[in-house]
Amino acid sequence: MKMPLLSAICALPLFFGFSSFAQSDNQIRVSPCDAQSIQKQADSVKSLLAGSGFSVLREASITMESEYEIPIIVPMNEGTKYQFVFIGDAQSNLYEVRMYDYHEKQVVYQKKNGERAEGNIIRYAYVPKMSEYHMIKPLQVNNSRQKDLCGYVMLFKETEAKGRKAK
Repeated sequence: MKMPLLSAICALPLFFGFSSFAQSDNQIRVSPCDAQSIQKQADSVKSLLAGSGFSVLREASITMESEYEIPIIVPMNEGTKYQFVFIGDAQSNLYEVRMYDYHEKQVVYQKKNGERAEGNIIRYAYVPKMSEYHMIKPLQVNNSRQKDLCGYVMLFKETEAKGRKAK
């Protein structure tokens, strides 16, 4: 069953001062996680994308549960190039990110198995066709640990058109 986008916007103003949520007693709690290995990977990705003309719009560490998506709502502007990055716990087996537009149409789906080096990082570029809110749902599956998985999300915006020639 789909959760209406407007309900998600009202219920989870996550990316505007959020870190994460964990469910307990039917309550949503915001809680960051602390994983040095993920922070090192995040710093490397930030450096790489900064060199490609992108700047960080939002970033947060998130405490996750295995097999549960975290809905993140972000406003995006038409014609602007964005990069989204999700870094999951290195011990997880599977990582997925789905992105939906305002009309709940899936516009991006990325999936990785954690079998190879840096298999815990999902990164994709996206250019919206309209200025509207988008919902991004990262997920990770860990067969040995169900709770307190660390994840890290970042949204970048292109600020410099690197490699493009002026006409």
